[in-house]
Amino acid sequence: MQLKKNPNADLRKKSSLYFAIGLCAVLFIAWQSIEWKTYDKSRYGYEALDVDDDDDELVPITEQIKTPPPPPPPPAPEIIEVVEDEEEVEETVIESTETTQEEIIEEVEVLEEDLDVDVPFAIIEDVPLFPGCERVKKSERRQCFQEKIQRHIAKNFHYPEIAQEMGVQGRVYVQFVIDKDGSITGIRTRGPDKNLEKEANRIISKLPTMTPGKQRGRPVRVPFSIPITFRLQ
Repeated sequence: MQLKKNPNADLRKKSSLYFAIGLCAVLFIAWQSIEWKTYDKSRYGYEALDVDDDDDELVPITEQIKTPPPPPPPPAPEIIEVVEDEEEVEETVIESTETTQEEIIEEVEVLEEDLDVDVPFAIIEDVPLFPGCERVKKSERRQCFQEKIQRHIAKNFHYPEIAQEMGVQGRVYVQFVIDKDGSITGIRTRGPDKNLEKEANRIISKLPTMTPGKQRGRPVRVPFSIPITFRLQ
């Protein structure tokens, strides 16, 4: 059977291509119509701004009134006192205010007698004497004093039972004063537990009466501090 139509004249051969081209054209026209914007040109324009000259206000020039300065006071009349030769005139005697060296020494001595201060153990001239250190050389009395204090603490030391049960230990810092009569006063303690502080206070309060320390030959108060260590074994 022979074909009646020429295959090259078949219009359906490229129909899909033509359809795609037409679809793209339609989409492009629709997109342009949506995005198209128009502006009202009549609403935008330039106008001239007329500024009147009414804002310039003229300030009248006023004249400053100058008041004349007050006249100077009249000079005071000079009074001249005439003293006759026979009249005795008292002369003013100006005494010297400088103090002599003897007066300074006397004032210093008076101040030293009236001054009641504490002299630290490290700088005092004559350290307090613990009983048993009287025959020791003066240069070795500090060492003797400290050794006697350590022996006294070791002899009277007692670890508080409540502190042992609680497992409390540490170092208690004790400060006291050797008074002018050799007695122990002003005991103060600072430590990790009240029971340990109480025991340290008891040990120091049992110190014997000592020979007081002296500064320039006069008895003085001497503060002293020592740590007491409580350690569980």
